[in-house]
Amino acid sequence: MAASRLLQFRRPDGSRAVGLVESAACVRVLAGCNSTYALAAQALAEQVPLAQLAENLASAERVDYDALVERKAVLVPLDHPDPAHMLVSSSGLTHLGSESTRKHLRRALQADEATLSDTLRLFKLGLEQGRPSGDGVPGVAPEWHFKGTGHSVIHPYQDFPVASFSEDASEEPELAGLYLIGADGMPRRLGFALGNELSDHITERSNTGLIAHSKLCGSSFGPELLLDELPASVEGTSRIMRKGRKRWEKPFLTGEDNMSHSIGNIEFHHFKYDQFLVPGDVHVHYFGTATLSFAEGIKVDAACRFEISAPPFGRALVNGIRRVENAFRFGSMQAA
Repeated sequence: MAASRLLQFRRPDGSRAVGLVESAACVRVLAGCNSTYALAAQALAEQVPLAQLAENLASAERVDYDALVERKAVLVPLDHPDPAHMLVSSSGLTHLGSESTRKHLRRALQADEATLSDTLRLFKLGLEQGRPSGDGVPGVAPEWHFKGTGHSVIHPYQDFPVASFSEDASEEPELAGLYLIGADGMPRRLGFALGNELSDHITERSNTGLIAHSKLCGSSFGPELLLDELPASVEGTSRIMRKGRKRWEKPFLTGEDNMSHSIGNIEFHHFKYDQFLVPGDVHVHYFGTATLSFAEGIKVDAACRFEISAPPFGRALVNGIRRVENAFRFGSMQAA
């Protein structure tokens, strides 16, 4: 049975629509539905699974996927009518990486506890206690950081604006969980999407106290929302193209079989805070990665394109970058 995946897009007249992805070439439009947010709210109100409601609303109208990409009409597969009510966050130190990376970590973690860096100590805690035992006691909390509101999100096939003060802006290929908070304050996971959690890795590595700053870059996810269960192991490809040529490429591993923390544990420690349980809010949470081009000395520029792909997520998530000039803007209420 084919995976159920949703796509949000704009029609030529600027109006919005949602469709079920039938193939790499075809999207079947949902009748009377202009956003995944509205679709999810309807599913909650009617108490039906989101995938079932989408199938029920699928019309005979079909649109060409390539044409949507060509005119950059594809949107992230979930957003909020008010971007301030869409919160984007991430957890790191959650993935085991390749076998060679695992061997390196095992050697590093065999060192005396007192000699471990804070990063390795937190990673070790995740390995030892990142998966709840099933007795109702949560595992240890993962690393967490804030990315921004919906204003920070960049749609697929669009360029990340990179601030002039940024030391670096390069990719982090990840999975993202997409959530809607119900009227009862209960978070509901709508599904998963591919993500690119752009980060300033030079700033991140310069001082652990600056990690939070380094994460305040944009991010992107999609283009498709997977409504089915996430496979236990997912192998994707992270690629950088520059002027039509492959600059760098490497597989990345994700899914719970390749993670130190379970997804449920990460979700528990995010949604345990009351401020993240506001009815109607949307949350996008990235689950982390162990694969970075930056770690291999790759430098990116405005001629580069990031391509992140993995079955069963459909088309690749593609974004570029562009430098923007930033002026310090501040106004005092005490000033005339």
